[in-house]
Amino acid sequence: MNMTRNEAIRRNSEEIMCRFTRLTAATTWQRVAEISLTFPTGHPQGLVKIGEFLYISSVEITSPPQKLPSPENGYDRTAGEGAGFLFQVDSNGNLVEKLSLGENSMYHPGGIDYDGRHIWVPVAEYRPNSRSIVYRVTPETLNAREMFRWDDHIGGLACNRWNNRLHGISWGSRAFYDWKFAGVSPWEGEPSEPTGKCFLNGSFYIDYQDCQFLEPHYMLCCGLNVYTLPKIGIVPIGGLELVDIESHVAIHQIPVPLYSGTLRPMTQNPFFVELHRDCLRFSFLPDDNESTVYVYDALF
Repeated sequence: MNMTRNEAIRRNSEEIMCRFTRLTAATTWQRVAEISLTFPTGHPQGLVKIGEFLYISSVEITSPPQKLPSPENGYDRTAGEGAGFLFQVDSNGNLVEKLSLGENSMYHPGGIDYDGRHIWVPVAEYRPNSRSIVYRVTPETLNAREMFRWDDHIGGLACNRWNNRLHGISWGSRAFYDWKFAGVSPWEGEPSEPTGKCFLNGSFYIDYQDCQFLEPHYMLCCGLNVYTLPKIGIVPIGGLELVDIESHVAIHQIPVPLYSGTLRPMTQNPFFVELHRDCLRFSFLPDDNESTVYVYDALF
């Protein structure tokens, strides 16, 4: 029996989730490819793979935010200045197209996700407790549509395409957001603005950088945290966590003991996971400006 496209997407997603729960701290990571990007990438934030193309959200910071002596209007730092982009990149690492996103002080894209038709991209101020715009982008044309605005820094998104819900993380992933669209599906039509709820994140091992929705109700997030150890100094630790988006609890967590040539954790910036034969294939993009996509198979 032939499966519909949606059925194939769902089964693929469920299989990724099942395989991920078999990964442990002892998992063997085999590097299978390196794709050097041939253009300045800025500070990459989100990554999805659609067909032969990679789509990367990134920010170019021209004036970094500055810490304030004391909070002003609820902010602990200035807004800074910059520009947000979504890059379309071919399999050889060449830039095909570039889309500008954002508005005024909202210039910092976050982690992205693909709903089967569109890429969802948050663009926020580069400071906590700020503001964001959520865009829906058609990958074939790079046409962007503003979907809604939110009064917080949204650092990443995951699309639950089966129940008209969108899930997000705040600055440092200290909170989860769930948005519900009423009526028309946001993946196919032009819905009204969603209603949203906030839930605190009780996991502090890593701060999430990028997330990907997995069936039936999970999002897989990559991230890192930086620890200071006596006599050793600063040690960045990266990992992956599978979060149940109904309970907002991480149900499976693994360290990722992989580092780039600059000693950044592979999970410093965005990632993407897909099925490959009998393993999981991960693409990581840890470094800024002169970037390489590192491709690893997680072996069982």
